[in-house]
This record gives sequence, C-alpha cells and structure tokens, in this order.
Amino acid sequence: MHHCSLEPGQRGFCRARKNEDGKIICENYGEITSLALDAIEKKPLKMFHPGSRILSVGSYGCNLKCGFCQNHKISMADFNTVETVYISPEALADKAIACKSAGNIGVAFTYNEPLVGWEYIRDTGTLVKKAGMKNVLVTNGTASMETLEKILPLTDAMNIDLKGFRESYYRELGGDLGTVKEFIPRAAASCHVELTTLIVPGKNDTISEMEEEARWIASVEAAVGKKIPLHVTRFFPSYHMTDREATEVEKVYRLAETAKKYLEYVFVGNC
Repeated sequence: MHHCSLEPGQRGFCRARKNEDGKIICENYGEITSLALDAIEKKPLKMFHPGSRILSVGSYGCNLKCGFCQNHKISMADFNTVETVYISPEALADKAIACKSAGNIGVAFTYNEPLVGWEYIRDTGTLVKKAGMKNVLVTNGTASMETLEKILPLTDAMNIDLKGFRESYYRELGGDLGTVKEFIPRAAASCHVELTTLIVPGKNDTISEMEEEARWIASVEAAVGKKIPLHVTRFFPSYHMTDREATEVEKVYRLAETAKKYLEYVFVGNC
C-alpha cells in the first residue's frame, strides 16, 4: 500500500520487505513467530464454520502503526529484532492436514499483518486448497487491489479490521480509509467476510461515526452488505496507549445497538 522506494539494504515501512541487491524481496517469507490451533471464533469469525478450529500462523511486520496494537512485539518487529522459525509452505500445509483429527479446517494467516508477506499466503494457500481445506485471512485491509486479486481465489474467509470511519484517524495509524473501503466490497464479493471495529476512547467512539460506518457497510452490494457481520470490540490499554482507561462496556453495547439499526449481524467482543 505504501509503495516504498527503497535503497539497497533498506527495509520498507512494514519491516517485512527489503531491497536486496536492487530487488525487493519478502524478507519474512516463511519466518514464523506464532503458531496455534485456535477456535475459529477467536479470529474473530462467528459465522464461518462455527465450533471448528483452525491452525493459525503469524510472522512479523505490519503496514500500519496502531498505538494500541496487542501484537506489537511481532507486528512492529523486523528480522533482526524477533525470533522466528522457518516453516516452508509444504511443511505448514502438512501440519494443517495432521491437525484435522483435532477439528482443524485449514490455515488462518493472522497475528501480524499477513498481506505484507502475501507470497507466503499464495504458496501455502495453494497447497491447503489442494488438500481440501480452508484458508482464512485476518487483515487490516490496507493493500492494493493487485495484491488482493492474487490471494482472493485461494481465500475462503476474512476478518477485516475497519479501524474507524474517519480519514484523519486512518492517517494517524499510517493508513488510508479509502483503500480499506475499496478492499472490503471486493473481498465480500468473493469470500465470506466479517468486520471488526475496536472502539478506542476519544478516537472512534461516537454514535455519529458508528452510524456512518454501519450505513456504509449496509450499502456494500445490496445483496451482501446488510448481512456482513460486524464485531464491535472493547479496547484495553496496550503498547503506546496506556494513557486511557479501557472502553466503557456500556458504550460498546450502545455502539453495537446503533450498528444493529443497519446490519443484521452485530457482535460485541472483549466485554
């Protein structure tokens, strides 16, 4: 999304891509920081194979800089500052297959921003699909349409973070609201999509902003929009945002009720 112009040896904004001898490489390819067999509901996905489990994998790097990031130890890291284990696409697909007996339905690319290393999703996802299993993406939706089109044919479901509905807020996080608003409809036209909005006190917690957000979601391709599930979740102090209290539970529920005026499926999280 940032289209960084890099000098030889320099890493991009995301810390996962690097100019090596004049060629941009995906430095975090297969470099795994986190691996767990999670409940699908933890992604969070409420309406995609509920009750199942999914092998969840993460690397390092991110193309946003959210001050509240719960996974900042890997999302804000680079190759030199985080411990990784290399797992090839073939090895990860084999792990997913081996976990079938424990209820696993596939692989979820999550924990850091997976699209900064989309090549690994492409290569692993191809093998997972060949095995008859599912690919899930947990993403901030801050990616070009070109990147999205490369992984959409392999993707069965996504949870997309819609951080808020103000361009100024996205600029603060290092992103662009317009990019995400283009990403969501295209993804929803191709695979199962659920959205998550973390309610941060003083940042995106007004009724008017939630009204605008929910109204826009409902407008996404009439046959799909109103049925896109939205998770309205509670903020807890973390990383660079320990200067404020956790979001009031009552406020999270009020905002969820606001969203329900426009959307059929609204869930509250972290309460």
